[in-house]
Amino acid sequence: MTYRRWFVVGVGFAVVGALVAVFALFYGNFSPRGYVQDRYTRATSRDIGGDAVAYTSTKTPSQVAQDVAGAWKPADQYVDGSGAYLRYDDDSVVILPIATGSVILLERLRTAYPRYHSTVGSHWGWGRGSTVRGGGPGSGK
Repeated sequence: MTYRRWFVVGVGFAVVGALVAVFALFYGNFSPRGYVQDRYTRATSRDIGGDAVAYTSTKTPSQVAQDVAGAWKPADQYVDGSGAYLRYDDDSVVILPIATGSVILLERLRTAYPRYHSTVGSHWGWGRGSTVRGGGPGSGK
């Protein structure tokens, strides 16, 4: 009888765990991309080809950048009069001003960096994380 009770308790925990996992997959945002998709208005007319997916907000670029960076810390960021540029491991979030607020562009880093190099070239570091080091033997020791 004791083994049966433990089996029932174990199955109960497994079912609850599975339900939590399914809920998290469908309703969670596990990236800056998901955060923007959940909170801002999709604007397909402002997409840049197949590379950058556009969203809009009535907030200023600096306010949107603070929101996104507060939820998901970027590896690098640069803000100037032209907009706010957030770099993550594989993605970028570029927030540009428009008359009614901001356009938020979600784009893979491999296409965003060449597009915005003239603005962020000396500000966005390379590699994962917020530190950039040389790669020779003994570096970083």
